This record gives sequence, structure tokens and C-alpha cells, in this order.
Amino acid sequence: MQTTQKSIKERIIHYVENHSGEILQNDPPEMAQLRRKAFQLFKTQGIPGRNLESWKNTDIQSILDQEYHFSPEPESRKINVETFFHCNIPDLDTLMVTTLNGYYIYRHSPLKKHPNGVIIGSLAEAKKQYPQLVDENYGKCAIDTIDGMISLNTALANDGVFVYVPDNVEMKEAIQIVHINHNEERLLTNVRNLIVVGKNSSLTLVHCDDSYTKQAAFINSLTEIIVKQNAVVDHYKLQNLNNNTTLINQVFFSQFADSRVHSVAMTLNGGLIRNYAHTRFHEPGAEANVLGLYLVDKTQNVDNQVYINHTAPNCTSNELFKGLIDDQAKAIFNGHIKVHRNAQKTIAYQNNKNLLLTDKARIVAKPFLEIYADDVKCSHGATVGQLDNDALFYLMSRGISKESARMLLMYAFAAEVINEIKIDVLRNQIDDMVKKRLHGELDICETCVLHCQNREREITFPIDMSKI
Repeated sequence: MQTTQKSIKERIIHYVENHSGEILQNDPPEMAQLRRKAFQLFKTQGIPGRNLESWKNTDIQSILDQEYHFSPEPESRKINVETFFHCNIPDLDTLMVTTLNGYYIYRHSPLKKHPNGVIIGSLAEAKKQYPQLVDENYGKCAIDTIDGMISLNTALANDGVFVYVPDNVEMKEAIQIVHINHNEERLLTNVRNLIVVGKNSSLTLVHCDDSYTKQAAFINSLTEIIVKQNAVVDHYKLQNLNNNTTLINQVFFSQFADSRVHSVAMTLNGGLIRNYAHTRFHEPGAEANVLGLYLVDKTQNVDNQVYINHTAPNCTSNELFKGLIDDQAKAIFNGHIKVHRNAQKTIAYQNNKNLLLTDKARIVAKPFLEIYADDVKCSHGATVGQLDNDALFYLMSRGISKESARMLLMYAFAAEVINEIKIDVLRNQIDDMVKKRLHGELDICETCVLHCQNREREITFPIDMSKI
């Protein structure tokens, strides 16, 4: 295994050293310096292994033992997205932006400034047109001296999505970021997104990961979201990838005074998915709700790592992750809340609930509180169990078949998180997709959860749940 790690590390180092000019082109000075520092850090860290506490239950070294190619830049960025992506959710009003294998693609312009001052487009292009704005925010959230995947992304990612919402702007239209993986060979993709929401502003972000082939891929995605004073961000992360794809998804929230973040991550399909959500409170009065739902079966593996960093007083965090694990699938939850000495009046709750649907399904749950302040309200907990036999009996005693009763209980378990989606049409679509997933109908569905091709047969339960 050690030989594998060195081989991967050497290949990456060789690539960076031979393409440094291409990687650093158009980088503002501060970003170029940050990249060089990250590369040197990666040379020390390497690919994370099971010797690290946060990685001991997830092995990516054996996956990277395969021959991967670095994602090439498309010959043309001007691509009609509609030729391979269709969003069929009725009345979902979004501004859609797309990356293909880590590179921003478009029909008209790589970067657009709207009349209200909002800037949306390619991060690579933003570095050229707004170098100071990018420099001020890039790499300010994603700081980790241990995890080599963060350093690798910082050193290698050339493009992604850039969104800037200036002060006092309410974005009524949601922005939909679609990351598409479409390849004929195994690709190692690094994609970077930078989202900046100014003071007293608001933004709704729908972030989708999608794959269109059965070819194996390794995606290392990192998103930084800076939420300034009194700003509000609703963030929805949707994942529906093929079973050969590995996704390392890292989201960093940096919150300032009286800001609000509401984040919901929905994992419906994928070979190995690791979600790392990091929230840091810099100033008092901020609040974050971080929620997740994961449905895995067969031999799928999902790893949720959540770190809430309370460095300022009078901040509130609420964490709820729920999982349904079937067949021989494996799920991991590591929740870490840290309350610093000066973060008095902190309110922090953490909860992880799991249902194992077979004897071979596995869950590793580790809720964790690290508290250095004495005037706080904090709690944490994790539950692992099976469907309630008493509840099954109650439903079956009223003439409901065992299969339908099981489906109702599983759906009711998942609905607590689904109902936290504030966009009605999106919530309804996810609701339908979860029902299909519980019926086992997403086995071969490799289209994004936002444009399922099987919509003509809506899944409904033949029971009026309101009368139970």
C-alpha cells in the first residue's frame, strides 16, 4: 500500500513540475504564491491514508492505484449545454452555470456582470478580470495543514464557478451549478468554486454533481462560500453519480456577524462519496443549519465529515444527518463541534440517525464535542437501528402490506430532511426521487436528480399517510 501511495504522489508531483507555467497562468500574485505553498504542502502530505483519524474508515489510495489521466481543458469552452443536460423540473427558476470535467463551459460569455452588480461565470476568467476581488477571498476558508486533498485542489484546480453578490443585493433567482463528469478514460479532476455573498445580501445555490458515462472517475471538488455580515445563503448539494465514480466534495463556509446559512446535502447515488462540510463563525450572532440525507445500497460508500468551528460568541449551529443503508453498503459520519474559549453563549446541536436495512449494512458514527467555554448549550448524539417492528405491526394491523409499511417508515424517516428544502419545486422533485430510490429504481439511472428521464411514471404510495 505504501508503494501505491508513493506512485500516485510521484505522478502528481511530476505533472505539476512539468506544467507549472500552464497551471499558474493568469493567477494573481497572491494566488500564485498560495498555489506554490499548497504544492509544497502536498509533497509533504501526499494522498491521505488511514493513518489519519478522519480517513481511517475510507480508503482512496486503492482507488487511485488505477491509471488516471489529468482532465484536459476542452478544445472549446463554447458548448451548448442543452445538448447533454436538460433540467425538466417545471417552474424551477434558476440561472444555470456548468462545468465539464472541471472546466467552465458556456454558450456566450465566460463571465457576466449583471445590472445589479452580481458576477457569475468562470473562476479562471474572474482571475483575469477581477484579480483583486479573487485575491481577497480565494483560499481564505480552505486552510488545512493535514488533508492532502485540500492542498492538491489548491495546487491543481484551474477552473470552476465564480459567483460574487455585492452588498445589499437580494438574488431572487437561484443559481444552479452543475458539475458534469463525461469522459472516455479515467480522469482525475480538480474543480474549485468561489462564492462571495456581500453584506445584507442573499443567495440560493443549487449545486449538482452528475455523470454521463459508466467510466471510472475521481473528482476532487472544493467550494469556498464567504457569507458577510447579515447575509443569508441557502445551499443545496445534490449528488447522483455512477457507481464507478469517486467524489471528494469539500465545502467551506466562512460566516461573519449575524449571517445565516442553511445547507442541505442529498446523496442518492455514487460509488464512493466523501462530503466534508466545514463552517467557521468569525463574528457574533451567526447561525448555521447543516443537514444531510444519504441513501446507499449494494457496495456503495458514503462518508460525511462535518466540522463546526465556533470561534465567536453568541453563535448557533444545528446539525442533522440521516442515513438509510441497504445491502452491503457502508456509511460513515464524523461530526466535530469545537467551541473556543471566547465563544461564550454558544448554542450547538448535533444529531446523526441511521437505519440499517440488512445485517451486512454498516455504519461508523462518531459524534464529538470539543468545548473550552463554560457558558454554552451543546449536545450531540448518534443512533443506529433497524425499522421499528412495533410501527410495522401497527401499519400492517390496518391492512397495509409489509412492503408498503416498510416503504412508508423509510420515507417518513427521510422526509424530516427533505422538508428542509425551501424551494418548493425542488423539494417535490427530490421527494419523488427519494421514493424511487426506496423502490430501487435508481440502480441504472445515471442522470442528474434534476432531470430524471423516468418522470413520466411518478412514484406514489398507495396509502393516505394523513389518515394513519
